[in-house]
Amino acid sequence: MAKTTMIKAINQALEEELKRDKNVLVFGEDVGQNGGVFRATDGLQAKVGKEQVFDTPLAESGIGGLALGLALTGFRPIPEIQFFGFVFEVMDEIAAQISRTHFRLGGTRKMPVTIRAPFGGGVHTPELHSDSLEGLVAQTPGLKVVIPSDPYDAKGLLIAAIRSDDPIVFLEHMKLYRSFKQEVPAEAYTVPLDKAAVKREGHDVTLITYGYMVHESLRAADELAKEGIEAEVVDLRTISPLDEETILASVKRTHRVVLVQEAQRQAGVNGQVAALIAEKGILELEAPIGRVDAPDTPYPFSEAEESWLPNKNDIVTKVKEIVNF
Repeated sequence: MAKTTMIKAINQALEEELKRDKNVLVFGEDVGQNGGVFRATDGLQAKVGKEQVFDTPLAESGIGGLALGLALTGFRPIPEIQFFGFVFEVMDEIAAQISRTHFRLGGTRKMPVTIRAPFGGGVHTPELHSDSLEGLVAQTPGLKVVIPSDPYDAKGLLIAAIRSDDPIVFLEHMKLYRSFKQEVPAEAYTVPLDKAAVKREGHDVTLITYGYMVHESLRAADELAKEGIEAEVVDLRTISPLDEETILASVKRTHRVVLVQEAQRQAGVNGQVAALIAEKGILELEAPIGRVDAPDTPYPFSEAEESWLPNKNDIVTKVKEIVNF
């Protein structure tokens, strides 16, 4: 089994599905001949043709409207929002149209749209390119929101999303695109949607996280193990809906929880996970729920982002506070 990067795994998933089903369409800004700003769609137009992979004008709202119309007429569109920081331009189509149409039409129409977009910080992009805005779509009923943390999951989850009849927002952290390689099967496979993964077992505290913060949490767990603290790391993979069973089972094993997200604290995914544990697992807790996240300020200029983003040391400090409560 060959090792590959996350960006290549995503490219493989798109190619598999484009070739498997002619109704699968990839479109967005520069996704055709240029292969996308990060080369996620590199070479796809040449392999399957301009009818399945094509460029659009720089108009996110138009991309969203096109996806809605294509899905209603039997296609399986995969629109790309070039950077998720520009999701505001297409929020009406996502939150008021694509997410609701299945319900609005009494379940008579499916909405198999997979909206892909890069997001996340640590790569020194200009303003509005690095924001973690997943909370905006995670609180939208009717949408699933998927965020892979490694190449294997990225390929399997993306294929599962494309084959799903539900609208899905698939967010790819930019820092993970080429940061490491992992063994990925050459053939198509799926990873179940709505299912979290225990990426490291432990018995003293549970770290619940997603996206790039999975890796900061794993580094923190390695550091904590040197001091005799064994942390379990749960990767949510799908942040809406949450995998309640895996979350609560881990809390029951460790009795202490620290939630980690890259986004600002206010109204974030961590808040929803904390509410779930408080509602259904509070009697298992031996300490308050800890949270590690970014400050409640706009995303800073790139010169300051390293001091603004949560990191391994922040997680280690919070875990020690919770374990010694």
